[in-house]
Amino acid sequence: MSSSAAPPNEAEHAGVRRRLLFLAPLAVVFGIGAAFAVGLTLDPRQIPSELIGRPAPAFELLPVQGRSLGLSSSDLVGEVSLVNVFASWCTACRAEHPLFMELARTRQVPIHGLNYKDKPNDAAAWLDELGDPYTRTGADLNGRVGIDWGVYGVPETFVVGADGRIAYKHIGPVTPEALRQKILPIVENLRQRPVGAGS
Repeated sequence: MSSSAAPPNEAEHAGVRRRLLFLAPLAVVFGIGAAFAVGLTLDPRQIPSELIGRPAPAFELLPVQGRSLGLSSSDLVGEVSLVNVFASWCTACRAEHPLFMELARTRQVPIHGLNYKDKPNDAAAWLDELGDPYTRTGADLNGRVGIDWGVYGVPETFVVGADGRIAYKHIGPVTPEALRQKILPIVENLRQRPVGAGS
């Protein structure tokens, strides 16, 4: 006796396959939704940097147009300093700039500027207009150095020890509170350590 019905095992497997094909897209959507929900709870300023405690990546950049001193990794050895990643097209950079001008005026800590993916004329005009707080500047025209430093966006500011190692990374515009409560205490702590004592 012949029958057109599939054997029980084959019919069961076909049903399982249909359910999996239906559930797979739902699982993907659920996974993306869960990842998005978790991401919303994270503070982007708290993204850890793999470079903390490591020497600054090797680089050598020409100065921003109209400035005489370029910036290289060798310039970051010998004294504690800040490296500020900025651009003329960055609105938040304009907000933090007066703080850096005040730091430069009071000479609390040297500040070096890493100009990220900017047009030479725009960067020069921006510093001419707002003032130039930087001891040295480096024109990172294609963003390669910023990538090596793990830059997520602009502005970002790094504290670099006298040994050339990155001690701290601040994401976003530096506020008076961040400067007073976090950045300057790290600078002072690093100044009290012998070079090579570690981070």
